[in-house]
Amino acid sequence: MLNKGVRDEKKVKIDTMLATLLSLVFVPKFWNIEDTSLIDSQLTDFDLTTVILDQIEEKDLILLLDKYEMDWTQKEQFADFLIGYSINNLFDFSVKAIAIYNHIQQESKVFSFGINAKIAAVKK
Repeated sequence: MLNKGVRDEKKVKIDTMLATLLSLVFVPKFWNIEDTSLIDSQLTDFDLTTVILDQIEEKDLILLLDKYEMDWTQKEQFADFLIGYSINNLFDFSVKAIAIYNHIQQESKVFSFGINAKIAAVKK
């Protein structure tokens, strides 16, 4: 019973961080240092910064997301954040997002037309 409560707390914390990250990139804009520092402050909960995120290999990023016990929906939201953050930004995380989307498609054993559409949109 205690394990379930801890897991639920982790899930809520991750969901909150992802919601914040997605809200920060929801409106396309030209990024400045203040905006980037807001993103970095949220990413630190995942042991990431934008610089680390730029340098980390796709497989290592997926392992990191697994370390935080993200479920498939949370991983998809993180990939959505990467796509949103890549718009009008000096960092392009689209390759990492595609790797996460592909990981979800392969490992979840459930084909998602929504994720497939996101992959196709990113590759355009």
